[in-house]
Order: sequence, then structure tokens, then C-alpha cells
Amino acid sequence: MTQYETVSTDAGEARITWCAGTRPRAVLALGHGAGGGVEARDLQALAGALPARGVTVALVEQPWRVAGKKVAPALKTLDTGWRGLWPALARPGLPVIAGGRSAGARVACRTGRELGALAVLALSFPLHPPGKPERSRADELLSTGLPTLVVQGGNDPFGRPDEYPEGSYGLVEIPYGDHGFAIPKRATLSQDEALGLLVDGVAEWISALR
Repeated sequence: MTQYETVSTDAGEARITWCAGTRPRAVLALGHGAGGGVEARDLQALAGALPARGVTVALVEQPWRVAGKKVAPALKTLDTGWRGLWPALARPGLPVIAGGRSAGARVACRTGRELGALAVLALSFPLHPPGKPERSRADELLSTGLPTLVVQGGNDPFGRPDEYPEGSYGLVEIPYGDHGFAIPKRATLSQDEALGLLVDGVAEWISALR
């Protein structure tokens, strides 16, 4: 069952799309990136598959998206919006996994521990701007202080899996995937198969969390 909730935050009104899990053991909160919303293929794949595996998925739309703006605000404002949503995400009384894709993954990494998250899921974490590996954001990923999983496309210009530094986090590679996990037609893997790898990797990781 899908339900929608509007939440007031200090950054404006945000929106949660609740996809209720069957006998849920956790809530997976997923924020979107700076260039799109919760319609992203990876977020939709998780929202479609995980509820049947006992995970309630909460797709979070930041206030700037709800307001119809096309450009994401400063990092501090994104964090403010996420913090303001957290009481609603925790209301079901279940452990909450802080997650998101791209800019949303960075928000989850920066705020997860202070908000009491069980773990952090980073989809397409933007390790660096395209073509600028010297501008690394690895510190955000390495300092979560929580169990962390990165799911990264093999051809992501924001950071390929082989560019990631050693750390205590887990990493699932989606072969051929770009920053949006799109798979080229020449690949030996189909788009559906790639999303299946993503869903299975996340589901197995969540099952192992304690």
C-alpha cells in the first residue's frame, strides 16, 4: 500500500511516499539526487521490490523539489530538510536506514549517525565531480560511523568502483551502469538484470544488519 505524507521542515514542505512493507522489520528512507526526484530507476526498483521482503520504503522528496524548483540548494539546506523529516520517518517505531542516491546519499552519510540511523545506504555516491578525482568526497563516506553500503555503477563518471578507497563499508558494483544505473545496449547485462542485482544486493545487506 502506498501513502503520501507532507512534512513541514525548516527548509520548507517535504513529501514522503510510503511503500509499506509486509511485516516490516525496518524503514529504508531514500532521498533523491540533485538532478532528479524519486522517479529515479534505482529508487523505484527498491520501492517496488523491498516491501515484499519485509522493508518499508520511504521515498523522500526534498522541499526544493516539492516547491517545483529546478536547482538544488546548498548542502546545509539539504541536511536541514532531511533532519526535519526524520521524526516522521522514525514514527513507525522501526529502525531507520538512512539512504539516497547521489546528493541524497551524501546527505545520508553526513547526518545518519546524529539522527540515530541503523545504517547508511549510498546509491551512486558522487565520490568526485566528473573528471576531477582530486576533489574527493571520500571523507563523507568514511566518516558515517555506521554500517554503510555503496552501490555503484561500473561506468559512473562520478566515481567508478575501482576508485574507491579502502574502508569498512561494503560495495556492490553494477556492471556497465552509469550514474543513473542506465545500462548500454551493447552490454551483456540487461537493464532489468542490473536492477535485479541492485535490489538483491541491498536486500541481502539489510537482512544481515543487526
